[in-house]
Amino acid sequence: MPPEWSRHAATQLHWPSNRETWPGERLERVEEVYCRIIEELHFFEPIHLFVESLEIRNRVMQKLSLKAVDLDRIIIHQRKINDVWARDCGPIFVKTEEGFAITDWGYNAWGEKYPPWEDDNSLPQYIANKFSIDRIVPEMILEGGSIDVNGDGALLTTESVLLNENRNPNLSKEEIEKRLQRYLGVEQIIWLKRGLAGDDTDGHIDDITRFLNKDTVMTMVCDDENDVNFDSLQENLEILRSVTLKNGKPLNIETLPLPQTKIEGTTVDGSEYVPASYANFYIANGVVLVPT
Repeated sequence: MPPEWSRHAATQLHWPSNRETWPGERLERVEEVYCRIIEELHFFEPIHLFVESLEIRNRVMQKLSLKAVDLDRIIIHQRKINDVWARDCGPIFVKTEEGFAITDWGYNAWGEKYPPWEDDNSLPQYIANKFSIDRIVPEMILEGGSIDVNGDGALLTTESVLLNENRNPNLSKEEIEKRLQRYLGVEQIIWLKRGLAGDDTDGHIDDITRFLNKDTVMTMVCDDENDVNFDSLQENLEILRSVTLKNGKPLNIETLPLPQTKIEGTTVDGSEYVPASYANFYIANGVVLVPT
């Protein structure tokens, strides 16, 4: 599996339309964020944009036509989707002797939390068929946001996600490791404990710790000992400090401060915390998009 900073042909995005995820005026706010993402990203690479219906397609094109967007760089796929989480449910590409292939891991909306998810789960097969790409099915639930690789044999993940019974209750830790090694071509799996409070994914790695290059990680830290995330982030930091890479050297560790995660009121799931983080960035061809 190549690292995120490898050059790639395009980016896959899903236009937000799920009213349960984005109730009330939140939908309009997140649509504007997606316009900004597309506006910044499309200069560097084409975007494959999945939309739920013809009505939404027309809405999207109208919105983008008012922005500084070259519509020829936007490839629209009008197809049923359940939500916006393209990194989690989309295909995970790997290099093969013949070129590359899609690994089609199962997706169940973070442990069957948000039905339906079947349309998103079938996206890797749809993309493989549409573009005539070889598809490999490891027979295991795995979201793209739950792993991060350095392209040199190492993979980061969290126990709170991959060992959660709501994903793969019939697989042991050893069996999960073997599938990651076999299908993603990794040798070393670095297990952190858990992610941020309020993260309904159960603690995705892409929200706390990321590879910056093959020897360096960036990880979120918290200086407030009274913060709900202090202990878990400190524990993860100590694990990272104990890691030795296959070249015999320790990880280079860069840290970033955790932003405010406690909110006024609650989320749609009733939590008073949100998994706010600078780590959930996206590396494209020539640009890095960072949440602020």
